Amino acid sequence: MYRENRIALVIPARNEERLIRPTLENVPAYFDRVYVVDDGSSDRTADVVRELAARDPRVELLGHERNQGVGQAIITGYQLALREGCDIAVVCGGDFQMPLDESPRLMDPIVDGDSDYVKGNRFMERGNAFDIMPRTRLIGNTLLSLMTKVASGNYGVFDVVDGFTAISRKAMESVDWGKAWKGYGYPMDFIIRISSQGFRIKDVPRRAIYLPGERQSQIKGFRYMVRVTPMIGRAFMHRLVYQCIYYDFHPLVLLYFAGIALFPLGLLSGLYLVINKLLLGGAGVTGSRSVLCAILVISGAQFILSAMAMDQQAYAMREAARQREPRTPILPARREETKK
Repeated sequence: MYRENRIALVIPARNEERLIRPTLENVPAYFDRVYVVDDGSSDRTADVVRELAARDPRVELLGHERNQGVGQAIITGYQLALREGCDIAVVCGGDFQMPLDESPRLMDPIVDGDSDYVKGNRFMERGNAFDIMPRTRLIGNTLLSLMTKVASGNYGVFDVVDGFTAISRKAMESVDWGKAWKGYGYPMDFIIRISSQGFRIKDVPRRAIYLPGERQSQIKGFRYMVRVTPMIGRAFMHRLVYQCIYYDFHPLVLLYFAGIALFPLGLLSGLYLVINKLLLGGAGVTGSRSVLCAILVISGAQFILSAMAMDQQAYAMREAARQREPRTPILPARREETKK
């Protein structure tokens, strides 16, 4: 128990036979349940977990016969945490590179009623991740964080690929996990989906841990960016439809849609004019077409930037309003009322 709340630890693991042991051996005592989700490992990960589970009754092995993705492994853990009545689920990797001793930083905002989903941010620790994270991964992390800010409408998040998180029972119950992204890139999808439901998301500092010779990031350069960018785009459209149309209409959705339509149309028209000029000598290309192309590009960019400004302003207003709201801590009495 942590501050009278029942806590689950979800550990997705795939081929972690060497590092899952120190991970489990260093789980703090305040975790009531520890779910290790073996996502189709081909090594001895499951055997090691069973050995440790025989010594620690909190540990339970959950298995996927085939690899379903780290996102699905976490969802499997969430579902069991809900069935077993846990109030908060913390997620960490099975690679012994997340500081479980800092878990209270993640849980306190949820217990105090300040947030519903809390994630680690390695860049909030001065002189930490900026100094030790490889430059290519730093650039990729920054680009993904910027895209996720816009897609989620939550401009307070960064280091979005960090998988050290905590989530409230209410948020776990409310999100449609069947439609969530199951593979790598899940952190961005989870942030966008949770934010679109109106739940509060908060970054907290956590120290970065990089073990020599071990995998340091799930970001694998250009191929990773190409794979997850369409997913972020789809999640962005989902957020616009549900948060800005169904739940509470906001005119920024019109600006976004107009910009998304006009900007690429202008770019494609410009590309056509350039190819026409190079290959056909500019046959049929007139000044009016060039002007129209420029208007489409400029107008589309202005619509998108205006929508982003309105979106950020709306986020700031929501956060200011939440700061004025009285806190509603999670208490045992409130949990019992909820279950009834």
